[in-house]
Amino acid sequence: MSQLNLKKHHIVVIGAGFGGIDFVNHLKHRDVQITLIDKRNHHLFQPLLYQVASASLAPSEIAWPVRHLFRNRKDVRTLMAEVVDIDKILRKVILSSGDCILYDSLVIATGATHTYFGNDNWAPYAQSLKTLEDATKIRSKILTAFEKAEHSKDDKLKDALQTFVVVGGGATGVEVAGTIAELAHNTLKKDFRFLDTTKTKVLLIEAGPRILPMFPESLSRYTTKSLERLGVKVLTNSPVTNCDSEGVVFNGERLMTFNIIWAAGVKASPAAVWLGAESDWAGRVIVDSYLNVPGFPEIFVIGDTASVKMSDGSDVPDIAPAAKQGGEYVANVITRKLKKKPHLKPFKYNHQGNFTTIGRSLAVIDLGFIKLRGGVAWWIWKLAHIYFLVGIRSRLSVAISLVWNHTFGYRSSRIIVEDTQEKEGAESN
Repeated sequence: MSQLNLKKHHIVVIGAGFGGIDFVNHLKHRDVQITLIDKRNHHLFQPLLYQVASASLAPSEIAWPVRHLFRNRKDVRTLMAEVVDIDKILRKVILSSGDCILYDSLVIATGATHTYFGNDNWAPYAQSLKTLEDATKIRSKILTAFEKAEHSKDDKLKDALQTFVVVGGGATGVEVAGTIAELAHNTLKKDFRFLDTTKTKVLLIEAGPRILPMFPESLSRYTTKSLERLGVKVLTNSPVTNCDSEGVVFNGERLMTFNIIWAAGVKASPAAVWLGAESDWAGRVIVDSYLNVPGFPEIFVIGDTASVKMSDGSDVPDIAPAAKQGGEYVANVITRKLKKKPHLKPFKYNHQGNFTTIGRSLAVIDLGFIKLRGGVAWWIWKLAHIYFLVGIRSRLSVAISLVWNHTFGYRSSRIIVEDTQEKEGAESN
């Protein structure tokens, strides 16, 4: 069993997401000691999380134990622990256990979570999608709703069980709405004897004037039409004003449903609170052009936790490529600093485009100079995501699953593993 070499420059990394993992990978064969801390034991490929929620992929296909990823790196220690505070002066990370981890350099890559915009009382009724736990809960909730509808003799209750509302018209909302519609209208239609799954209603509700606001308007319109052809009702300019055990309220109207999925917004981790640092409207730490906390050159913040501006003044998007680029940049900064080489130029984000899948053989891609839609975009989306998965086995497994699902419409992960019995009274009659 190897021990920490305290004589080496000690770097503490908080968060085993895209940014944290990429940072550690780019410090291989450097004369440093790294402690990687995450409250979960796995790295999650979040762009495919909705595929787990919709029963297309198994959790193990998009998540990998952090310890396994760095099993051959003697310079890396991994800790499954929860950070609760940071002492910038004494340079120590404080864990919920009371233990403290000292650092010479600190990299915070703790990502973001969902937000209900001050309506946290909606949380029990509107399930978010940010973690594996969330995905399996949604999967079980969706599948259980159909099982209950099969038993129900009450038409009103059956209709509520077969009504799915996705709140938020960003990429996640579009992907979830499209895949639920395909699941209900195609995959499940032969599975039940007393239930017509093609009568399932899927609503995508967006408060703004259009869905996919980060895409050009032409691709947004194409996405809306594509979703409608799949059986999704797209409602824009429709802010949700309440979620409860009886359903959802928007535009002054109540819709009875037991299936609300929240994809409307995110907020950063509490890193700004730990640091006592200035933050933006989403709680992201405002960093300088070198991704440092101002006044503390040994502390770096990357990914969804950091507020970084592009050359045009807009925010660097909260997507995986941005986190990965931040991780690589900070790794190079620290390497040059230890070698007493001149400082790197300020961080510059290289936008590689926006990708969103709508359904089987349906996707949109915005690369700036070129815009793609339909089947071609879907294949490019699929290949790009498979490429960025960890390990050859995962790439092969996901590729086979996606091709099989595309060809035959079969979703092999339709397993209910949790008790999703609704307290609201959604039990079958």
